Amino acid sequence: MPDYYQVLGVDRGSSQEAIKKSYRKLALKYHPDKNPGDSQAEQKFKEAAEAYDVLNDPQKRAQYDQFGQVRGNGGQPGGFDFDLSDALRTFMSGIGSFSGFGGFDEFFGGSSRQRTAGGSDLRVTIPLTYEEIATGIEKTIRVKRFESCPTCDGSGAAAGGGTITCQQCRGTGQIRQVQRSLLGQMINVQPCRNCGGTGRVVERPCGTCHGEGRTKMTKQIKIDVPAGVAAGNYMTLSGEGNHGRHGAPPGDLLVMFDEQRHNILTRHGSDVLLDVSISFAEAAMGTAIKVPTLEGMANLKIPPGIQSGHLLRMRGKGFPELRGRGRGDQLVRIQVITPQQITREQRKAYEELQSLESQIPEAGRFRKFEG
Repeated sequence: MPDYYQVLGVDRGSSQEAIKKSYRKLALKYHPDKNPGDSQAEQKFKEAAEAYDVLNDPQKRAQYDQFGQVRGNGGQPGGFDFDLSDALRTFMSGIGSFSGFGGFDEFFGGSSRQRTAGGSDLRVTIPLTYEEIATGIEKTIRVKRFESCPTCDGSGAAAGGGTITCQQCRGTGQIRQVQRSLLGQMINVQPCRNCGGTGRVVERPCGTCHGEGRTKMTKQIKIDVPAGVAAGNYMTLSGEGNHGRHGAPPGDLLVMFDEQRHNILTRHGSDVLLDVSISFAEAAMGTAIKVPTLEGMANLKIPPGIQSGHLLRMRGKGFPELRGRGRGDQLVRIQVITPQQITREQRKAYEELQSLESQIPEAGRFRKFEG
């Protein structure tokens, strides 16, 4: 019997969601409709389905984890004798458990839903400084997109012209194709390319947009960036994407956020990290210095006797939480600097200091190295 965890490429402690995700990837890769006549792909498809059937069921999974096998027909221990029909049933029953299983119709040419004929979405990336992220900011960007043609007001028709029924889709706006596969008869419904899904075509095209009903323009858009965003966060602006053909609704604008590197500060979640170098005298006697923060320079008190590598916390000096649940801290790591070159006066002072310092006890000089 194969190791089901190895078949799906997951660890034994993996969550149900991770198991589903891995199975979905393998099922799409080795599905018989994508690999016609490939016996090896069919075998991998069956193995993945068998593994998923066991590991997706808490009772079967517990039994498999304990005994290395599950009880099959008749209550006898052993594996499942999965044939292709069993694997296909597992695949079909698993579709409903996958959130966002949007690739099914693209992979196998079948869909029971209609696709929209609206405009396409756009995506932009906005780089932000640490200071902008800390306070939030309003950004104005320029986006090139399709907008409703001003000459024909989006109709695509010349003055005095009109539209007629599309002959390819007969006014339905859809092209339906029937395909047969191992899964049975599947109907693929797509917007008609000739009319863009509207069911109508322009009889006399507009001279500006050539019947499209839209033209390429540059648009300025204001974006309110909330405080606390991080690289990889995004926001969706509905209706700010490309306008559709012949007055169809516009798509959306997906705004991605990125972080510009800071020359001194380092971000760690909502906290800020900073290295500060001090001298022997400052470390021994303590001092007060000014350090950079997201809000400008701030006072930092360094206590006497601080050791190199010690962390000081400046509370509330980090990034705000994205949903207003508080604010991070700034962590300052102290580095005591040993001078590599010293003057005669400095050498004399260090010699006097050395003679005054008590010797480190032998028992306290050595410690076990812990990496």
